[in-house]
Amino acid sequence: MLDYRKTRAFDSGPVRQAYAARDTMLYALGLGFGSDPLDPAQLRFVYEKELQAMSTMAAVLASPGFWMRDRKDIGIDAMKIVHGEQAVTLHALLPVQGAVIGLTQVTRIVDKGEGKGAVLHAEKRLEDERSGQLLATVESVYFCRGDGGFAQGNGESDPPAEAAPATPERAPDGTFDMVTRPEQALVYRLSGDINPLHVDPAVAAKLGFSRPILHGLATWGMAGRGIVMACGGGDAAVLKGLRARLSAPVLPGDTLRLEYWREGEGVAFRMRALERDVIVLTNGQARVTV
Repeated sequence: MLDYRKTRAFDSGPVRQAYAARDTMLYALGLGFGSDPLDPAQLRFVYEKELQAMSTMAAVLASPGFWMRDRKDIGIDAMKIVHGEQAVTLHALLPVQGAVIGLTQVTRIVDKGEGKGAVLHAEKRLEDERSGQLLATVESVYFCRGDGGFAQGNGESDPPAEAAPATPERAPDGTFDMVTRPEQALVYRLSGDINPLHVDPAVAAKLGFSRPILHGLATWGMAGRGIVMACGGGDAAVLKGLRARLSAPVLPGDTLRLEYWREGEGVAFRMRALERDVIVLTNGQARVTV
């Protein structure tokens, strides 16, 4: 059973990662940038001339790995963890190359009750190693399906987070379509997530999928790509924050349609897999400067 005190006290300590311009381009390729190699706006993410880093790359840099599986003493059933939500707030422009330090802590654990699972929030602060400048704050939310009921007896549980804003009910102000390539998960995994679910057909079948699925963080990153292209003309600096709920898996080959609404200084959005008519991201909120 999940040990609240040990899990709540998790602190990764400093995790260092050096990365080169090649890594920045590889991450962008994993989000589908370059699908039109004649588009100057896309080339700025995959070509060293005027290269810029996609803001969502902050989510994969200097992360502590699958610590909920590796830390056996905290009692989480790692086989029943589902990545539920992802968010990033940018405090400075992400360098195209350099060295960063990530510091990850658990900030909230909510017991939803026996048989109903638990919700765990983890926050990573990403800093530039040389200057110490805070570059980004990254929040990951996980649904621990096998760990509900841990608060029985001692009552230790955090209050739920504020509910995410609902997706607008009116027609979207705009849409932006992106085709996922059949091999896209094979490219994206080279940015750090080597879970065999995304590459091995036998593992995917064992877990109930017809084929390996795209990484949730890749789907989320593609939403950021869509916002940058549709609302910022391909300028990564316009995206200051991104949050969304991962509502369904994407199959490589799906066409994804970003549906977005202008909401004051921000953008509300969701994303749909067109061929299957499935909402794969919902409750999306982006902070932009345009």
